[in-house]
Amino acid sequence: MKKQIRLGAMTLLACASLLVISSCTKPDGDHAATASVGTDVDDSVITGKIKAALLTNENIKSLDITVTTSKGHVMLSGFVNNQNQIDISVGIAQGIQGVTSVDNQFTLKDGINTVGAKIDDDVITTKVKAALLNDVLIKSFDISAVTRNGEVQLSGFVDNQEQVLHSIQVAQGVEGVKSVLNHMSIKQ
Repeated sequence: MKKQIRLGAMTLLACASLLVISSCTKPDGDHAATASVGTDVDDSVITGKIKAALLTNENIKSLDITVTTSKGHVMLSGFVNNQNQIDISVGIAQGIQGVTSVDNQFTLKDGINTVGAKIDDDVITTKVKAALLNDVLIKSFDISAVTRNGEVQLSGFVDNQEQVLHSIQVAQGVEGVKSVLNHMSIKQ
């Protein structure tokens, strides 16, 4: 069963990587001015390598980790069980070629999450991601969302402070969201 879950996760990762790489060629105003297609592909490769290394590490065992990369700067976020998982994750990211820095934005899990709560959190995460993608002011694949017990953690790189504030408002407007943690950074 664990192998099936990991295989499914790796397949999902591969599909997501292809989606990211294919989106690198679309022109969009501010993004085209701040990064080249080559930079986007390099960042996608770095992100993919880190995700693969995290998924195969026996001490991590978590799909609640989000990896976002911008110009070699890696942001790790999500919910983890303990400080050891944070330390291992940061070490793995730092060991990947092309990584210039690692920003630890992890949140430690509190208590036990039931299967029902996990399903509810997954539904909330999906709704938040859809709301962010459909919002005309945001429309960003660079914002990740992870939910734990109704608490949504937003992370990733955005263009400006207005997008940070608006993203938080959009997430807060989704049914089931109890609170929003902001771990977003402005692109440099």
